[in-house]
Amino acid sequence: MNLPAWAMNSVYKQKTNLLLDTDSYKFTHWKQYPPRTQYVHSYFESRGGKWPTTVFFGLQAILLQGFTGKVVTRDKINEASELIEKHIGPGMFNRAGWMHILERHEGRLPIKIRAVQEGTEVPVSNVLLTIQNTDPAVPWLTNFLETALMRLWYPLTVATQSNEFKKLWQRYLGRNGTPALIDYKLHDFGCRGVSCGEQAALGGLAHLLSFKGTDTVPALIAAREFYGADCAGHSIPASEHSTITAWGAAGELAAYENMLTQYPSGPVACVSDSYNIFEACSNLWGKLLKDKVLARDGVLVIRPDSGDPATIVLDVIRRLDQAFGITYNSKGYKVLNDKIRILQGDGVDLESAEVILRKLDEWKYSSDNVALGSGGALLQKLNRDTLKCAIKASAVVVEGQERHVSKNPITDSGKKSKGGRLKLCKKGDQFYTAQTEDPGTDYLKTVFENGEMKELWTLQQCREQLENTRITQVSSYVHPEKW
Repeated sequence: MNLPAWAMNSVYKQKTNLLLDTDSYKFTHWKQYPPRTQYVHSYFESRGGKWPTTVFFGLQAILLQGFTGKVVTRDKINEASELIEKHIGPGMFNRAGWMHILERHEGRLPIKIRAVQEGTEVPVSNVLLTIQNTDPAVPWLTNFLETALMRLWYPLTVATQSNEFKKLWQRYLGRNGTPALIDYKLHDFGCRGVSCGEQAALGGLAHLLSFKGTDTVPALIAAREFYGADCAGHSIPASEHSTITAWGAAGELAAYENMLTQYPSGPVACVSDSYNIFEACSNLWGKLLKDKVLARDGVLVIRPDSGDPATIVLDVIRRLDQAFGITYNSKGYKVLNDKIRILQGDGVDLESAEVILRKLDEWKYSSDNVALGSGGALLQKLNRDTLKCAIKASAVVVEGQERHVSKNPITDSGKKSKGGRLKLCKKGDQFYTAQTEDPGTDYLKTVFENGEMKELWTLQQCREQLENTRITQVSSYVHPEKW
């Protein structure tokens, strides 16, 4: 397909040598398949884990950045050959195989990848994508690419977790608030808490599938370059401790007043726990600056940033209730004066978020009053086993004969893999995995073939897909004794 300008920009920026973007033992596997093996068919799935469903997202970014176009060159072959001969030993690097890809396919990868549409929520233990070589001369290529492709676990897991946050918010906003406010109820504060810029970009991008609030700027670039989104998320002016404490403890009031002066309209957030969050809410904001807060053309967002999240949020909202007053919404819940709101951005994960919202509900405060921000827990406190992601071979063709292959370790039944050429089907509204002979419609689409993208989805299309496939039934994220 003819790539749009935003997608071509990603392809032009490819920097890594895909031949070296793998595990060491992959370089030895070309010698290990049965003689005259022609094709290897593998698949990706979440075998289970923390949540019962998986939101498929992020493959397009990985393919555009590392798989698309002429990724195999003579210089890259020479670079890889020189290193691997030293690293593992003479004769281990498959130079002839890579030269075949260069000469026969002009450096384009002779593989086909089929995947479910990005943004689709699928129950765990289902095939999400398949990959197979298209040239019988390079069957080893399928699983050589596993390592780079396996990194899909990360955006997929972040997308799944943010989706769980959205389900949580839907539950409470539906019960006591305004569901239309949901897009900005979870803000991404994770940019500084990750290991590198690429992680910030991919993880922050995955969060934007469910929400539109973010302070992770690299995610906006990723959304633009990989999914054609002009500006996928938004933020507001906000203080940090340095801009408050620079005024000194005696100047705290002046620091807060400066925030109101510098940003006379629109929402503005001010961290207010540099010294005494309770004094700040009840006296500084609630008395000395109250008239200016009420006269301002916009919302002041008070940000607690320390202490037990649920306890502090409840204490802060009660103090702001006393200072600024409340009204009751149509559901009988208390809503603060429209000029004041709260953003809790410290210590927020799914468990603490539910405790916060549950406590507010018990005190009859609408969840409209608060937004949450999450950083390390959102983008960093995850790993490949959070959703038990894996890529496994399920079929091979040897001398024209197809063999279904799978693993079934006696020591761990949870690692049993699927056999055969696989497809993703539906019965009613339930996804299930089947072999290709199944008469059901295959929900996997060819997204990549022989070095070219065959399908592209915009971020907006992915968001709409998630809205259409979201499985809304959820259970509690915390144990009852923690209420």
